[in-house]
Amino acid sequence: MLSGNLLFLSGILPLRGGKLAYEGKLGADVAVEEGYEAAKLTAIVALASIKKQLGSLNQVARVVRVCGHVASAPGFTQQPQVVNGASDFLVDVFGDIGRHARLALGAAELPLNSPIELELIVQAK
Repeated sequence: MLSGNLLFLSGILPLRGGKLAYEGKLGADVAVEEGYEAAKLTAIVALASIKKQLGSLNQVARVVRVCGHVASAPGFTQQPQVVNGASDFLVDVFGDIGRHARLALGAAELPLNSPIELELIVQAK
């Protein structure tokens, strides 16, 4: 949803070909490295949505905030390392304008048994 010059995205999952590319909980079914890759894929899905809504990624003025919800088994505490997959990718793509405020949270369950779900706020030019 575009409000003023801010684009709000939520409910972004690690989809490939319309299906979840990763499933399960971190600390039980999914390793941290796989979670990192799932977060990166989720950021790619988010960029596709941004491009569709703005017409071009060149219309991104900056990435304001990323919130990552990580499906976590009891005792799993490495949510920030998982969400780094999305954060690192956004900085790789956009450079300094990809640096953002961030929140990494553990969740008991996520839709469709996804290991990660992202929310983003992006400022458009």
